[in-house]
Amino acid sequence: MNQKLNDFFPPIEPYNQGHLKVSEIHSLYFEESGNPQGQPVVFLHGGPGSGTSPDNRRFFDPKSYRIILLDQRGSGRSTPCAELRENTTWDLVADIETLRELLKIEKWVVFGGSWGSTLALAYSITHTEKVKALILRGIFLCRPTEIKWFYQEGASQIFPDIWDDYLKPIPAIEQGDLVAAYYKRLIHEDIEVRLEAAKAWSKWEASTARLFVDFKAIEEFDEPELALSFARIECHYFTHGAFFDTPNWILENISKIRHIPGFIVQGRYDVICPSTSAWDLHKAWPEAKITIISDAGHSASEPGIKSSLIEFTEVCKKL
Repeated sequence: MNQKLNDFFPPIEPYNQGHLKVSEIHSLYFEESGNPQGQPVVFLHGGPGSGTSPDNRRFFDPKSYRIILLDQRGSGRSTPCAELRENTTWDLVADIETLRELLKIEKWVVFGGSWGSTLALAYSITHTEKVKALILRGIFLCRPTEIKWFYQEGASQIFPDIWDDYLKPIPAIEQGDLVAAYYKRLIHEDIEVRLEAAKAWSKWEASTARLFVDFKAIEEFDEPELALSFARIECHYFTHGAFFDTPNWILENISKIRHIPGFIVQGRYDVICPSTSAWDLHKAWPEAKITIISDAGHSASEPGIKSSLIEFTEVCKKL
């Protein structure tokens, strides 16, 4: 295969698809593609709440990898859509392990970006012996300072025009705690109230995800189910501090995984997950290789980020 490291691998279709019943409420979509005998890798999507897409398969050489995609609770093709009950970080960690056992995989590479990096780290700290390597992008540790930066004050000073649209659903009297104000609306009994809040929340994030604004990505959140699952689940997790015992839980427990090969890719101008979190992770885990892309924001599809992620998947396929 003539593969340029800065290009996605060619599109492929799954050879196995299914739904995994993980509770009385939740059923999770999963799929396998690539080489059934290849290096197992699980792709953990962001959000939480965004779901997977066909392009997620394309970070991996299909001749060398057994590629597993999973839509987390309430997300993507999992059901029920946007459901908040029984939806915590620790439910998701347990789901990943249940899927590994179902597929009879001894150990796998764990790949996650943005919230997917949070979940990948939480899973690896909890099930260390099941992880061959970690490939992480757009590091998010879900600390209160990170939530405040993006949803209250910080990123607002870089995107003031778009920020005004984010503020529109929230009366001035409630703008002192925007996450709480949005959560109140995202769980409101009136679907129109939920939808207005969901679209504004989701479009704020889509508008800031790249170094150069991608208007098509913003328009995708006009689709009600996508906007609702993304906004409701994100706000639910952020309201509850990602269900971690302490605000800095990941870094406090990072010593448990320092022996695992780790690869970190971070956009220098990532406004959603600023580079300080990736650097803090690297300082706590100096054995992990970090690459900071000088001309990129948050999105995994930006050329420099995509190229580095594929470079690291090529390394990990030989582990």
